[in-house]
Amino acid sequence: MERWRIVRAFTLGPLLEAAVPKPGNVSRLRDFDDLTLYHFLFADTAVTGVYYEAVKTAELLRKGILEPREAGLGELIKRAVQASREAQDANPNFGIIALSLPLIMGMTIGRNMLDARKKARLLIEESTVRDTMEFYRAIRIANPKGIPSGVKYDVYSDDSFRELFQDGINLAKLAEMSCERELIFCEWLNEYELSYSTFGRLYELIKELPLEDAVVRAFVELLATNLDTLIVRKAGLEEAKLVRENAGKVFAGELSVEEFDAFMRERGDLRNPGSLADVMAVSLSLLVLRGLRIELRNGRVWGIIGRP
Repeated sequence: MERWRIVRAFTLGPLLEAAVPKPGNVSRLRDFDDLTLYHFLFADTAVTGVYYEAVKTAELLRKGILEPREAGLGELIKRAVQASREAQDANPNFGIIALSLPLIMGMTIGRNMLDARKKARLLIEESTVRDTMEFYRAIRIANPKGIPSGVKYDVYSDDSFRELFQDGINLAKLAEMSCERELIFCEWLNEYELSYSTFGRLYELIKELPLEDAVVRAFVELLATNLDTLIVRKAGLEEAKLVRENAGKVFAGELSVEEFDAFMRERGDLRNPGSLADVMAVSLSLLVLRGLRIELRNGRVWGIIGRP
């Protein structure tokens, strides 16, 4: 797959995700006090150079010049997070970076979009302890909300690096331990099952609905069927379950999307979905890779797959 096609897709997908007015999220219509659409614009475009380098590294992997354990995935994630942080002062895209980079490399190594899932999982499995250490450094730079302290392999404890080395914790082992706390790790382990199923759902919805309506519907479906792990970390399990319950009420006709959005914003950013928004960003990137373009029909933007 052509280098810039991959980089463009994984740049445009997150920008679309940020722009569309989805319940509880920053969008082209709504900001939070400490996070705006501009943060996403600057952050998501700041990482393109690292994404391009990831594609070039993956080409060496495909040719057998490098082994999977030499992919340097942790270093690439850290450098992308650093580039994002240098462009703005918040954390709009750590999860997107962590999800996207293995898949970007998988797209380059694999035969097609489906094979890319398996190659991304291979890179996670073949990663090294150094990758995990660099991933920890990336977390420190991004400083996401809700990261627990005082736990084994504490991200913010310098002792964790010694513990990671002694116990041989690569990214796959880290993901296995942390899947319940962070959806991104589950996606690493299950070959991006939720991202690809959401991509498939978007592919069907854009045939029936304008692009923004299709994205909002798919996103509310995600919220109605999954717990957002960022909400769990910030506000607790019961709050995350309440979000899931109310998302289900939208499809039962008990709440409008507008009422659901108002509920999501009642407590500032505590109910702001993060992990599922990251999944949506990657799903939109897959849709772009599949050939997404837009057409204006009666003042509404529609997503079209294929050439005009």
